[in-house]
Amino acid sequence: MHFIASRTKNYADKRELMNMVNELLGIQYNIAKANRTDRKVQNLAAYINADTLRAIHKTMDRKKAYGIDKVTKEDYEKNLEENLANLVKRMKNGSYRPNPTRRVYIPKETKGKMRPLGISSYEDKLVENAIAQILEQIYEPKFYNESFGFRPNRNCHQAVREIIEMVQYRKTNYVVEADIKGFFDNVDHEWLMKMLAHDIADRKFLEIIDKFLKAGVMENGKYLDSERGTPQGGLCRAR
Repeated sequence: MHFIASRTKNYADKRELMNMVNELLGIQYNIAKANRTDRKVQNLAAYINADTLRAIHKTMDRKKAYGIDKVTKEDYEKNLEENLANLVKRMKNGSYRPNPTRRVYIPKETKGKMRPLGISSYEDKLVENAIAQILEQIYEPKFYNESFGFRPNRNCHQAVREIIEMVQYRKTNYVVEADIKGFFDNVDHEWLMKMLAHDIADRKFLEIIDKFLKAGVMENGKYLDSERGTPQGGLCRAR
């Protein structure tokens, strides 16, 4: 019986993997089609479905902090299929509303300063993860190779190594270090949505992102509007 159960689980895992591959291929097909036509990607919201969200759920870290709903991965997993079906239904009929993020503070590298983080509710984390993967498919090919910030399989050590190689082996006249103060706190929602609409034609997909931007923040039991900025720590809100 254990052997049969093990084989059944393997088949289920392989089926989910194939579903994910097919979803990614579908997104890439839509991107390629956009490049041949008006350069705007369509039909993206459909990829945030039960299969995708279930696969994302399996990858979620059980040790991650919970949001204002206090729901953990274990809690959500108890009625996983019912929860996913309900979530997908709400996303399709437009009634899905992300919860406000729970704001916490952690020490910054600069001594004495604190960095605000936004912790999403578990269900919202699943949707954020799906959105982030879709946006990654669209925008990753558009970035310059010399860009390293917040990109998959890239880090600051690689950026430093690139700079060292450029200084040592290429003609370099100057090196500039710059930072945008309070960038995440001051992102203009209207301009961000305009930038996304430049490349994406799926209104429903854009509406979901806009809902995340406007979901607000809970800090010390008090609700705060989020007219500007994106919470650091959220998978799609901070991308």
